[in-house]
Amino acid sequence: MKRFANLKSYMVMSTVAALFVGLIVLYGTRFIEQAIIWSLVTFIVSLVIVATLDLSYKPDNQDPNSPKLR
Repeated sequence: MKRFANLKSYMVMSTVAALFVGLIVLYGTRFIEQAIIWSLVTFIVSLVIVATLDLSYKPDNQDPNSPKLR
């Protein structure tokens, strides 16, 4: 069982979401402090959501050649 195999991809997805929200807030308000705060909040929240979804997923280890119902 390989846990946290996609940690780098989770970090990249959270970073992209944080940059997107930060740019939207920066262009909307022109306050750099507010854009940084919203970026950090978005990064943390998206990382927690992705990690929670990863923990809730249980891989199916069944043989693909055997029938699922008996």
